[in-house]
Amino acid sequence: MIRQTLKNKESKFKQVKEFTLEILRIIIISVAIIIPIRYYLVQPFYVKGASMEPNFYDHEYLLIDELSYRLREPVRGEIIVFRFPLDKKQYFIKRIIGLPGETVKYFEGRVYIYNEEHPEGFVLDEYEYLSEVLGKRHSSKDTINLKEDEYYVLGDNRDLSLDSREFGSVDNDLIIGRAVIRGFPFSRIDTFFESPNY
Repeated sequence: MIRQTLKNKESKFKQVKEFTLEILRIIIISVAIIIPIRYYLVQPFYVKGASMEPNFYDHEYLLIDELSYRLREPVRGEIIVFRFPLDKKQYFIKRIIGLPGETVKYFEGRVYIYNEEHPEGFVLDEYEYLSEVLGKRHSSKDTINLKEDEYYVLGDNRDLSLDSREFGSVDNDLIIGRAVIRGFPFSRIDTFFESPNY
């Protein structure tokens, strides 16, 4: 009887031990998969403020693709998250308007781009993501010449956006990634894999 009880206890202990080891294996494998994804591929981002309205509202939850810009250069019109040039602890979300090597002029709510292809300049057609009423606000940096690793960014809500018109260009190494999915609120779930057609 005592021998049988000891065998039962040993059997239960063995089962608990095997179960615990299996749980530990699952946790270790999960962490090995999740951590690289979280830190090198996709990162969550929480929108704060009204600078990207009506396309992105305060308190919306986005997923940021961190891999694409390791494989290719950012494209005009993409929505990016970057470290604020004047305080790298802060993160901003804006739209890429000017590309490296270009001259960008912001005048009376319109964006003018000057580059090798268009030395006389052209007006950027932003009908896909801006409302008809464009901001008329001016600033000290209405015209800027971008270096080979700099981007000009603007918020979609031009009258309420702190952007390249105030703080200047954004260096490539400050860019975290591009917004690809809006996950919350559920009523506004959307993807942003395509950049606008200019």
